[in-house]
Amino acid sequence: MSESSQQLPKASRASLAYGTSFLILIQVVSRFLTFASNQLVLRHLSPEILGVATHLELYYLTVLYFSRECVRTATQREPISSESESADKDSTNNPETTKKVDSKLAQDDATSSQTVVNMSYIAIALGLPLSGLLAFFYQSWATEEVLSTPYFRESLRIVALSCMVELATEPFFAVVQQRMLYKERAIVETTAAFARSVATCTISIWAARGNWRAGVLPFAMGYLAYAAALICGYSWQMVARSTKHNYSFWLKPIQPRNAAKYIANRFSRTLLWLGANLYLQLIVKHFLTQGDSMILATFSTLEDQGIYSFASNYGGLVARMVFQPIEESSRNLWSRQLNTTNKDQKEQKALVEAARSHLTGILRAYAILALLALGIGPDVVPIGLKTLMGSHWKSEKVQGLLSAYCCYIPFLAFNGITEAFVSAAVSPADMRRQAAWMTVFTLCFAVASFLLLTVANLGAFGLVLANIINIITDFSPNIQALGVLALAASRKLVRPLGDGLYGILATLGFAAIYGLVM
Repeated sequence: MSESSQQLPKASRASLAYGTSFLILIQVVSRFLTFASNQLVLRHLSPEILGVATHLELYYLTVLYFSRECVRTATQREPISSESESADKDSTNNPETTKKVDSKLAQDDATSSQTVVNMSYIAIALGLPLSGLLAFFYQSWATEEVLSTPYFRESLRIVALSCMVELATEPFFAVVQQRMLYKERAIVETTAAFARSVATCTISIWAARGNWRAGVLPFAMGYLAYAAALICGYSWQMVARSTKHNYSFWLKPIQPRNAAKYIANRFSRTLLWLGANLYLQLIVKHFLTQGDSMILATFSTLEDQGIYSFASNYGGLVARMVFQPIEESSRNLWSRQLNTTNKDQKEQKALVEAARSHLTGILRAYAILALLALGIGPDVVPIGLKTLMGSHWKSEKVQGLLSAYCCYIPFLAFNGITEAFVSAAVSPADMRRQAAWMTVFTLCFAVASFLLLTVANLGAFGLVLANIINIITDFSPNIQALGVLALAASRKLVRPLGDGLYGILATLGFAAIYGLVM
């Protein structure tokens, strides 16, 4: 194996560690600010108001998810050029050739960045009708109890505006993601999280001191403050960079070497086709990930919805602060490693082997963390709850739900990292097959949730159990994709009860049974 192919995985690991550290910083700061603001806000709110705030959050996430997620995932497969090093070696002792090669690479990089910028405008185009339609349907289907919440309609309009402002930052985010500008992203997103916390807390405390029933308005203003800080921060960080590297954040025509690869000289045919295949899968995935909120909104009271939202926010802190950054940075790395067409066979094999090793290492670490979380988490929850929260939340029902959520988090972590790999590695045809399987899993989840919530009358606790069932069924297509990677790497990924995938899964299963029984 050549020296360059040996160095490549090392460089990738260094870049991954650098990027992951900043992504974790974003999540830690953001969740700390959210936690601190919640400590102030929740003392003045009832579970019913928090339940309505959950509806607004579901609307906000649905608009953003259906508008931008397929575009973000597709543009990860449009990396900037990485051939500068090899080009320099080929042009040694020839300054004129070196200058030409550097100019060609700079032009290719600019074209690649303009491609992802142009694609990001599709998210804005999708978001405008989606925000209006979903707001209309939501108001039409909302119960009288929800509609009578103070400032509900005004808050819904503010959240819709926040969605459009946040979608306007997609051209910036596309380049940040492509060029792995994690430091810039950390600065902008932590500032935005601070702005959201300040806005939410200020309005809540002001309303409480003035005996003013603000309802869910503080949460809506928090979304707007976050979006405004995002667009200001990214504009400040990124506009000068685009001029330096010869691309624009506006929707501009591209002058590629092969015009047939673009539609209207602006949109990549390959990325459009990939995004279209992803969209169907992401629709089903959204119903799986947000299905719990939808089902609770349909079959349970606002109090149950508020309690589940509380458990989800606090129980999922570790998942959002640690697991989510690892998933995001790993997906970005795997998109580069497993979608290269200009490498020789040895380099390609080294990249696949590096991806396999990285994935297995994460799964092994997750298995160890699962044992710790399931072993001590349920016992720590009651102590933390009594110490931190107000009188509204000190109940056996909340404690039991948080303890059950500790058993759900390891399943969430394993499924998240394998899904990150699958989204980076599989072909459009595989995506369509996965979408079909996910449709079946969605139906299974809906049936299980209905039975546990209504027939068994387990309330929010039943929904946690339904989520665990859903994660287990959803995990099987990801295992199949891992087998494909093992074949590509010419290695045995699976060793029953050993250090491979089956051994990791056996550890997780043992930990889950221990946590649920004990």
